[in-house]
Amino acid sequence: MTHTALSLNPFSLMMEPELVLQTMERSQQLRGLRRHKLRPLDKPLIPFTAEALASRAAYDAAIDAEDLEAQADAYLLN
Repeated sequence: MTHTALSLNPFSLMMEPELVLQTMERSQQLRGLRRHKLRPLDKPLIPFTAEALASRAAYDAAIDAEDLEAQADAYLLN
């Protein structure tokens, strides 16, 4: 009974790493987890098409062309 109570108490588990490993090995939930490694940095970068780059440049140019000071003044005066 004492051993079961200790294994369920997270504070006692922090003080006894061996007990943590034993508890992890007995855990049905941990054994049931699906294991797979994700390595997103290993995947090749998706290249941008000329059309996507042109669209981005057009969007940036439209933002640069806006008169933000006039919009801010109109917003503050209303």
